[in-house]
Amino acid sequence: MTAQTAITGARIFDGLFWHDGQALLLDGGVVTGILPQSDLPAGTDTISADGQLLVPGFIDLQVNGGGGVMLNDRQDVDAIRTICAAHAKFGTTALLPTLITDTFEIRTQTIAGGRKAKAENVPGFLGLHLEGPHLSVARKGAHDPALIRPMDQADLDAMLACAGIFDAMMVTVAPENTTTAQVKALAEAGIIVSLGHTDAGYATIVDYAKAGARTVTHLFNAMSPLGHREPGVVGAALDIGRLHAGIIADGFHVDPASMGIALRAKNGPGRIFIVTDAMSTIGSDQTSFFLNGREIFRKDGRLTLADGTLAGADIDMLTSVRFAHEKLGLPLDEALRMASAYPADAAGVAARKGRLLPGLDADFVLLTEGLDMASTWIGGTRVFQA
Repeated sequence: MTAQTAITGARIFDGLFWHDGQALLLDGGVVTGILPQSDLPAGTDTISADGQLLVPGFIDLQVNGGGGVMLNDRQDVDAIRTICAAHAKFGTTALLPTLITDTFEIRTQTIAGGRKAKAENVPGFLGLHLEGPHLSVARKGAHDPALIRPMDQADLDAMLACAGIFDAMMVTVAPENTTTAQVKALAEAGIIVSLGHTDAGYATIVDYAKAGARTVTHLFNAMSPLGHREPGVVGAALDIGRLHAGIIADGFHVDPASMGIALRAKNGPGRIFIVTDAMSTIGSDQTSFFLNGREIFRKDGRLTLADGTLAGADIDMLTSVRFAHEKLGLPLDEALRMASAYPADAAGVAARKGRLLPGLDADFVLLTEGLDMASTWIGGTRVFQA
């Protein structure tokens, strides 16, 4: 690829508006602009995408695995590379490999693997998401209760040592096993604190949001529900404007009607964004796998423990976008924002990613008019071709 390249012939969505009859100009892995093909600089290399849709690359802030690999099983850079590559086939150009509740030692190895992935500039690697172990046993979901524990100083120090290392780092915690002082320390270090797997009430969530918590993990799932006298975590996530919230758009974790109600009720500026909560099954033919020694079964689009408890999701970002557009009736541009611009805002990386604006990373997806994959591009380089 030459220094300047233009993608021509596609209908372009820049994260704000649609552009017809224009070309996306790239230079050095970043977006230079969107302009008529007739105005392209002399010598620009052109790549035709006639009849396709060109949209911002998807950003997934909760990815437990992919390509047959679970982060809990393998924390090395090759495992992270495999996970990122598996999700790139479905339009994800930036993601947070997510460690589900595990031991201190496994978390240490995960951070080491993440540091190496960052040093090697693994395509699609944005940083890490540590989901637990500082959660509520009462709202454990598929997390192993034997590994759930309060956050101590060694835990806090290990996470604070990651400050500034990654483009983004997220930790999911519950007020039951963390303090507002710990949340404040993490937030001040630039780490995204997400509240999840908690039975806390509305007033408690308000306090933790004031301390610096920025997001809520997989809205509706593993948290106190919205009630008429106690709004719970769900009510707090919708009511507190500073909070963003991830949601799993597979039709199993949250009923479409509840999703629609939440989207209409959410106070801003925080937004609801799509996460997959994907497991190792994405991009693989696995029918089952193990998490913390327990077998998880894959059947009919669901992943469950033997007792039927949902254990992550068997869905990719493009399928999630289609679900939001087709099942929830959202305009396509809004469904796309939920998978790109809004997670970029929540993760604090909107100055680089999530939209196709001048100076931002050239991370984008080419889709057919029927919303099937054509190709995925990260930093102006094609990493997947359907």
